[in-house]
Amino acid sequence: MEINQFNSNNEKHGYWETYFINGIIHYKGNFINGKQNGYWETYFINGNIAYKGNFYNGKQIGYWELYNPDGNIAYKGNFYNDKQIGYWELYNPDGTINWKVYYIL
Repeated sequence: MEINQFNSNNEKHGYWETYFINGIIHYKGNFINGKQNGYWETYFINGNIAYKGNFYNGKQIGYWELYNPDGNIAYKGNFYNDKQIGYWELYNPDGTINWKVYYIL
């Protein structure tokens, strides 16, 4: 599989991976004509996941999880067109739920 390719308009296209200078992956996911599309993962420089979720046409959509640098979950919920929607949960450092909120577009 070829990675880190550009289309004829010099836009990122296809599967991409980038790495920090220490060799740890920074992000991985797909672009279509320069816009993020599909499932993405982004990492902290220590190698722990920072967030994971889906993009459509460069905008966050669907279920997302965001993490603290120590690897514990910080937030989780849904996006629609880059905006939070529905139930979201915020977690304490010990993994217990701090609060829940419901977003309406």
